[in-house]
Amino acid sequence: MKLAKRFALASKCVAGFAHIGRRPIAAFGNSDGDLQMLQWTTAGSGARFALLVHHTDAEREWAYGHASSIGRLDKALDEAQASGWTVVDMKNDWKTIIPFEKR
Repeated sequence: MKLAKRFALASKCVAGFAHIGRRPIAAFGNSDGDLQMLQWTTAGSGARFALLVHHTDAEREWAYGHASSIGRLDKALDEAQASGWTVVDMKNDWKTIIPFEKR
Protein backbone atom coordinates (compact mmCIF):
# COMPACT_ATOMS: atom_id res chain seq x y z
CA MET A 1 0.00 0.00 0.00
CA LYS A 2 1.38 3.40 -0.89
CA LEU A 3 2.45 5.63 1.98
CA ALA A 4 0.00 8.43 1.10
CA LYS A 5 -2.93 6.01 1.08
CA ARG A 6 -1.81 4.42 4.34
CA PHE A 7 -1.53 7.89 5.92
CA ALA A 8 -5.00 8.86 4.67
CA LEU A 9 -6.54 5.75 6.23
CA ALA A 10 -4.76 6.18 9.56
CA SER A 11 -5.56 9.90 9.63
CA LYS A 12 -9.25 9.13 10.29
CA CYS A 13 -8.20 7.81 13.69
CA VAL A 14 -5.93 10.77 14.33
CA ALA A 15 -8.56 13.28 13.21
CA GLY A 16 -11.22 11.66 15.36
CA PHE A 17 -8.97 11.69 18.39
CA ALA A 18 -7.98 15.32 17.77
CA HIS A 19 -11.61 16.34 17.51
CA ILE A 20 -13.02 14.60 20.60
CA GLY A 21 -9.84 14.18 22.67
CA ARG A 22 -10.25 10.47 23.33
CA ARG A 23 -10.97 7.15 21.66
CA PRO A 24 -14.56 7.12 20.36
CA ILE A 25 -17.10 4.64 21.72
CA ALA A 26 -18.84 4.21 18.34
CA ALA A 27 -17.72 4.21 14.72
CA PHE A 28 -19.58 3.85 11.44
CA GLY A 29 -18.18 2.97 8.04
CA ASN A 30 -19.00 1.69 4.59
CA SER A 31 -15.69 0.67 3.00
CA ASP A 32 -12.27 -0.78 3.66
CA GLY A 33 -11.13 2.82 4.04
CA ASP A 34 -12.94 2.85 7.38
CA LEU A 35 -11.44 -0.40 8.70
CA GLN A 36 -8.67 1.13 10.83
CA MET A 37 -11.11 3.59 12.39
CA LEU A 38 -13.52 0.76 13.27
CA GLN A 39 -10.70 -1.41 14.64
CA TRP A 40 -9.26 1.43 16.72
CA THR A 41 -12.65 2.32 18.16
CA THR A 42 -13.54 -1.23 19.15
CA ALA A 43 -10.09 -1.92 20.64
CA GLY A 44 -10.82 0.42 23.54
CA SER A 45 -12.00 -0.70 26.96
CA GLY A 46 -15.64 -0.66 27.95
CA ALA A 47 -18.70 -0.83 25.74
CA ARG A 48 -17.95 -0.14 22.05
CA PHE A 49 -20.08 -0.13 18.91
CA ALA A 50 -19.07 -0.56 15.27
CA LEU A 51 -21.53 -0.44 12.38
CA LEU A 52 -20.70 -1.21 8.79
CA VAL A 53 -23.08 -0.26 5.97
CA HIS A 54 -22.92 -2.84 3.18
CA HIS A 55 -23.94 -1.29 -0.14
CA THR A 56 -25.94 -4.11 -1.74
CA ASP A 57 -28.62 -2.29 -3.74
CA ALA A 58 -27.40 -1.57 -7.27
CA GLU A 59 -30.88 -0.51 -8.40
CA ARG A 60 -31.37 2.30 -5.88
CA GLU A 61 -27.76 3.27 -5.14
CA TRP A 62 -24.52 1.28 -5.58
CA ALA A 63 -23.60 -2.27 -4.80
CA TYR A 64 -20.09 -3.17 -3.75
CA GLY A 65 -18.34 -5.68 -1.59
CA HIS A 66 -15.97 -8.55 -2.30
CA ALA A 67 -14.55 -8.35 -5.85
CA SER A 68 -16.20 -5.03 -6.66
CA SER A 69 -14.84 -2.71 -9.31
CA ILE A 70 -16.26 0.53 -7.84
CA GLY A 71 -15.70 0.33 -4.09
CA ARG A 72 -13.82 -1.89 -1.71
CA LEU A 73 -15.54 -3.67 1.10
CA ASP A 74 -13.92 -7.02 1.63
CA LYS A 75 -11.44 -6.72 4.52
CA ALA A 76 -13.83 -4.64 6.64
CA LEU A 77 -16.73 -6.98 5.89
CA ASP A 78 -14.67 -10.01 6.90
CA GLU A 79 -13.53 -8.22 10.08
CA ALA A 80 -17.11 -7.21 10.90
CA GLN A 81 -18.28 -10.79 10.71
CA ALA A 82 -15.31 -12.08 12.72
CA SER A 83 -15.61 -9.37 15.40
CA GLY A 84 -19.39 -9.29 15.76
CA TRP A 85 -19.85 -5.75 14.46
CA THR A 86 -23.28 -4.72 13.24
CA VAL A 87 -23.62 -4.96 9.45
CA VAL A 88 -26.50 -3.17 7.75
CA ASP A 89 -27.51 -4.54 4.35
CA MET A 90 -28.91 -1.63 2.33
CA LYS A 91 -31.08 -3.75 0.03
CA ASN A 92 -32.61 -5.90 2.75
CA ASP A 93 -32.61 -3.56 5.75
CA TRP A 94 -33.59 -0.16 4.33
CA LYS A 95 -36.98 0.55 2.83
CA THR A 96 -35.82 3.94 1.50
CA ILE A 97 -32.27 4.71 0.46
CA ILE A 98 -32.65 8.10 -1.18
CA PRO A 99 -35.64 10.03 0.26
CA PHE A 100 -36.63 11.58 -3.05
CA GLU A 101 -36.48 8.37 -5.07
CA LYS A 102 -39.51 7.47 -7.17
CA ARG A 103 -41.98 5.16 -5.49
